[in-house]
Amino acid sequence: MTDVLRRGRASLAFSFFAQGAAFALLVTRIPAIQDRYGVSDALLPAFLAAVPILAGVGSVTTEKLVQRIPPSRLLRWAQPVVLLALLGVGAGESTAELGIALAAFGLAVGVLDASMNMLGVSLQRAYGRSIMLSFHAVFSLGGIVGASLAWAGAHWDLALFVSYLPVVVVLLPAALVGSRWYVDGGAEPEADKGKDEAGAEGGTVAFKVLLPLCLVMTFAYIGDSTVSNWSAKYLQDVLGSSEQLATVPYNVYMVTTLIGRGLGDFGVRRFGAVAVVRAGAVVAALGFAVVASAPGAWVGMLGFTLLGLGLCVLVPQTFAAAGRLFPGASDAAVARLNVFNYVGFLVGSPLVGALGDAWSYRGAMLVPMVLVLVTLVYARSFAAQPDRYGGGHERPRTADVGRGSNGL
Repeated sequence: MTDVLRRGRASLAFSFFAQGAAFALLVTRIPAIQDRYGVSDALLPAFLAAVPILAGVGSVTTEKLVQRIPPSRLLRWAQPVVLLALLGVGAGESTAELGIALAAFGLAVGVLDASMNMLGVSLQRAYGRSIMLSFHAVFSLGGIVGASLAWAGAHWDLALFVSYLPVVVVLLPAALVGSRWYVDGGAEPEADKGKDEAGAEGGTVAFKVLLPLCLVMTFAYIGDSTVSNWSAKYLQDVLGSSEQLATVPYNVYMVTTLIGRGLGDFGVRRFGAVAVVRAGAVVAALGFAVVASAPGAWVGMLGFTLLGLGLCVLVPQTFAAAGRLFPGASDAAVARLNVFNYVGFLVGSPLVGALGDAWSYRGAMLVPMVLVLVTLVYARSFAAQPDRYGGGHERPRTADVGRGSNGL
């Protein structure tokens, strides 16, 4: 394995970490943001929905941009915009300024998420083995760090700008320095292009082939947004926990997500992506079932723990599968698939809330359980695509990805 690839992997991992921290710092301080700008409860959902909607726009735009601009260059400039927009959220004075900052954050996040995963898919192809889960594990670690820093800022009653500034001061220059080692992979060489077994032309993304992965991505993020938005309320209002204990499930979920992703690549190498995805779906469904039937708070937390272990493998493997299905157009496939990240995020929280109000919150937890189980129907889409070299594994293409974004 060349030093170029090792540096590319390390620099991309840092980008995932920085994005995890930045996103956690934003979403965990929403009450403080609402208080600072005097945003009403009626208006807050519109602000919050605008971020994933604009992120979807950014992801679609990235699909077009990568035809002319390498993903590494898009990531190099999108990440500073995300961090500066986060600082803008803490520094503004009016709701108009908040709207501008959140709009910039959303658009840049869409570009950033898509380009990060494009580079991750191409690096995995170069390594010839599963490494995608490790990048998302680092994202989870960044989320834990960001949430911890947000807790410290809230605990010490720090202004948002004061809380965000040290993080941006550290992460921004580090991300810019690290970006010189990004590695662009791109698609398969022209000689290797052709019609694969999935029925997709080498340079074209057939949506009917990508659709199963889009559905899995949506279902996974419906489950994830259910945990992030409803775990505290569910534990306190339904299972009768204390306010302090109600804050624990999401932290436990993040830690188990980190552990599951940290070990997941070994599972993929040993048992294959299909087996890991099926196991993840079953464990996640079991987690929702435990949450829905829990007699008390501690059993409920066990359910959220299982959810972290199950859901954590689905999203990284979905991106990796898109790269295998469309080796000649992996960047476009990843960008298009990434849009369904935001679809799931937008649908999940309102869906559970509406069902909880109209029916019961215990019953509402069964809906994401069923959706996650549907993943089992599409698990074969995660199989490694056979190639002319045999073995059903991706052949390392170090000649394609041995060039760093700085021209190495």
